[in-house]
Amino acid sequence: MSGAPSRVFIARLAGIAVFDPAGDQVGRVRDVVVALRLGARPPRVLGLVVEVSPRRPVFLPITRVTVIEADAIVFDGRLNVRRFSQRESETLVIGEMLDRTVKLAESGDAVTVVDVAMEPTRTRDWLVHKVAVRRMGNRGLRRRGEIFVVDWDAVEGFSAVEHGQGAAGLIAAFERMKPADLAGIVHELSEKRRAEVARALDDERLADVLEELPEDDQIEILGKLEVDRAADVLEAMGPDDAADLLGELPTEQRERLLTLMEPQEAAPVRRLLTYEDDTAGGMMTTDPVVLPPDATVAEALANIRNPDLNPALAAQVYVCRPPTATPTGRFLGTVHFQRLLREPPPTLVSGIVDSELDPLRPTMSLEAVATFLATYNLVAGAVVDENGHLLGAVTIDDVLDHLLPDDWRESVMEAQAEAADPEEEALRAAGGTS
Repeated sequence: MSGAPSRVFIARLAGIAVFDPAGDQVGRVRDVVVALRLGARPPRVLGLVVEVSPRRPVFLPITRVTVIEADAIVFDGRLNVRRFSQRESETLVIGEMLDRTVKLAESGDAVTVVDVAMEPTRTRDWLVHKVAVRRMGNRGLRRRGEIFVVDWDAVEGFSAVEHGQGAAGLIAAFERMKPADLAGIVHELSEKRRAEVARALDDERLADVLEELPEDDQIEILGKLEVDRAADVLEAMGPDDAADLLGELPTEQRERLLTLMEPQEAAPVRRLLTYEDDTAGGMMTTDPVVLPPDATVAEALANIRNPDLNPALAAQVYVCRPPTATPTGRFLGTVHFQRLLREPPPTLVSGIVDSELDPLRPTMSLEAVATFLATYNLVAGAVVDENGHLLGAVTIDDVLDHLLPDDWRESVMEAQAEAADPEEEALRAAGGTS
């Protein structure tokens, strides 16, 4: 293999771009597939799990990889887009080996796996020869800095998934991933591993991932969290997403979680739960960008520059009389970001507000909302009650979410496999032999 280093630590491959011979990027590395072998023989590397559009994991045999560099992997151009399906004889390094508790064969000391390294052989095979581990302190607490590398045969405990496997390594490996992409990985994990990952993610990151997961996964993960933690995660979610999730739970469980949430966080969620799901009120978010009439263009631009803001919400600001928290004072109109870019920074938003469009009403149907956005070429629309108070905004992504089939997220993640590649099948079958 040209361009291949003598040793590659596998966790560092997570998220690396994969290119064909023409230099076109086809996807990114999600994981590495290995086959454990009998005794102390080092595992054989079978290939890479590469995520291609639209978030489909496929298998790339290691024999087709021609270049491995710090920021790129190149293969020979042959890629079967059949969806990857893990076999019983196969192990995912990042998903199943990292954070596992194993023992040093000589001393019996417990250590935690930080990374594993693969090395090429003269026959173009790759084998896992080294393991980076961290020694564990009293009561299983890790003492930072005590990381060292040992030979594969110097550790024991990889033969079966261990209880108490952490998830710090997995989370770190995909730290830069977008929530939707990380959600695809979480969806593919076992139920036990999903729970471990959920416990390891911080509240904000877990909330972002939950919003991208199928409904069944959301309910499962939330149900495995301690109830106080579940309430904290719901607070970190968008009110509309939290309401959608809570709406699927039994009444008693829903009320308990709402009671544990901070009152100011629970209030908008409770309001959203009063609307039918397929109405403007049921789809809206209660956190659009709202400004008073004496705010300037400069202030408006500063608000929509927030990197955590949904792009559809960042496309406009809503001008209202105080209070500016929903439900607001009297709604005056909308200022679109293109108009903001054309006006001098000191200009007041009240002077450039668009008040010609009638706002959406909370009881309007999904079809009516979609027609409104399509007719006026909008990515979001204000939802206003009969007294002229802004209640929230419906964004195009929420409309599409409701227009698509209920299981569309799961369908994307679990697209039907195409015909198998004989060469790939032979390689993976051979990898599982002893």
